[in-house]
Amino acid sequence: MTATRPNIVLFMTDQQRADSIGAFGNPAARTPHLDALAARGVRFDQAYSQHPACSQSRIAMMTGWYPHVAGHRTLDFLLQPWEPNVLATLRSAGYFVAWPGVRGDTFAPGVTEASTDVFGFTVSPSLDALAAGHAEPFPEGHRLRNAFLVGRLDGEQLLTSDEAAVRTAVGLLAHGLPEPFVLVVTLMAPHPRFAVEEPWYSMHDPRDMPVPLGPGSGKPAFMAALREVGDLDRVEPDDWARIAAVYHGMVSRLDDQFGRLQAALDASGAGERTVTVFHSDHGEYLGDYGLVEKWPSGLDVCLVRNPLIVAGPGVADGGVAGTFVEMIDLPATMCDLAEVDVGHRQFGRSLAGVLADPGAAHRDRAFSEGGFRVDEASQNEMPDRFPYLLKGALQQDRPELVGRAVAMRTA
Repeated sequence: MTATRPNIVLFMTDQQRADSIGAFGNPAARTPHLDALAARGVRFDQAYSQHPACSQSRIAMMTGWYPHVAGHRTLDFLLQPWEPNVLATLRSAGYFVAWPGVRGDTFAPGVTEASTDVFGFTVSPSLDALAAGHAEPFPEGHRLRNAFLVGRLDGEQLLTSDEAAVRTAVGLLAHGLPEPFVLVVTLMAPHPRFAVEEPWYSMHDPRDMPVPLGPGSGKPAFMAALREVGDLDRVEPDDWARIAAVYHGMVSRLDDQFGRLQAALDASGAGERTVTVFHSDHGEYLGDYGLVEKWPSGLDVCLVRNPLIVAGPGVADGGVAGTFVEMIDLPATMCDLAEVDVGHRQFGRSLAGVLADPGAAHRDRAFSEGGFRVDEASQNEMPDRFPYLLKGALQQDRPELVGRAVAMRTA
């Protein structure tokens, strides 16, 4: 191993579409810090998540396994203590691993502690801020009741769990992290509900929002069923534009948080020795097909195309990689950069060659998967709170709508 192994920052958002970022071609986006990251790094135009839901996708990114390999196909079958993960691998190889904040949808109890040197908050989230983001502003029967919209939050720079995690990360960098380090920052935004405070709420004009794909564009039966149970056919074009504007405001807020983290990284003196990886776990319907949120077997581009950007030492400036990439390539890439063997059988391929030469070929296809067999209906999620009750009940009552699905994308 060399003495110059890079630090690694993983900045992962939740339910963020690739086309919510200016660098990915959205003229309505206001994401200056992410655009700057793309300008000094490589943007992956054809990166795909392996699952359209949180836990399944995140575990794939930690292991290099497709969700079906070890049965991580549900939201609640988390990564177990005896199973490998890239954070534990890097920690065993001498990296200091810090995870500011708390994320409960990846590791089973005890695994976070065993895989990190530091985790949790040094700045606690505000309970009032958390409650405000889960308000129920629309009564039963309102056309927006099941559209996951809250809207404008009172106050500015609210101390949400995301803000607390970013402040914790900034504090860790200011105090000084032992190098080489891995810093993992995982946000909830822009996961619905759709809610954001000023100045981000007013930052985007609904009239400037991209027009979503119409309901007639979708084929699977679950799309019509979701529109029916959620009464989403009553949601008007202006409503979808308003929802999209709030979503874009949430993206602008996380862009600001990302910029502050990068400023703290540079101020710490470690910036030039750090590879930064920005990505999400999966995307969001955001009005496409007349839908909102996601579906366990929905493998549409808006759900699985990932906003992957990488910058740092050894990475080309302003590159755009058009080759297909699977998000299970992250563990192999991180281990390659760290000069560490992955250490277990997995299916990722290092992106190091593409980072140096964005025109290099990597994969000629990308796979995503999801859903359940009808006889696995008991594994379907059953949320116990609004606004997920309708979605959960539909999965339980009509399991054929959540059938197992695989997508293979090629040129």
